[in-house]
Amino acid sequence: MTLVRVRNLTREQVLAERCEVARSFLARGRGLIGRDALAAGEGLLIVPCSSVHSFFMRFPIDVVFVDRHDQVVGLTEAMPPNRPYAGAWGARYVVELPSGAIAATGTRVGDVLRVEEAHTRP
Repeated sequence: MTLVRVRNLTREQVLAERCEVARSFLARGRGLIGRDALAAGEGLLIVPCSSVHSFFMRFPIDVVFVDRHDQVVGLTEAMPPNRPYAGAWGARYVVELPSGAIAATGTRVGDVLRVEEAHTRP
């Protein structure tokens, strides 16, 4: 899977240093199902996507909904496992993050994000 970095340009914060990208039907459908957790700095970017569920998940997540202009159009904090729906009108992609990441970075609706190539450390 491709790794990217997701930065909040408005707040000058990194939401995810190592964010996997799920583009295929299978990868988008699987999402984070089967994982035990997301570590700090990790995330999953799902594209295209405007809504998510947390059925069969084992841990709560923060979800950032982003439009085609990379502007945040919705936020769901600490979405618990087995929730049927979270979404935002106009979202083009979502970024799933460890619970608490939205608050820690101060991310708000209207902020502008940038998805960039992840820099790997030797």
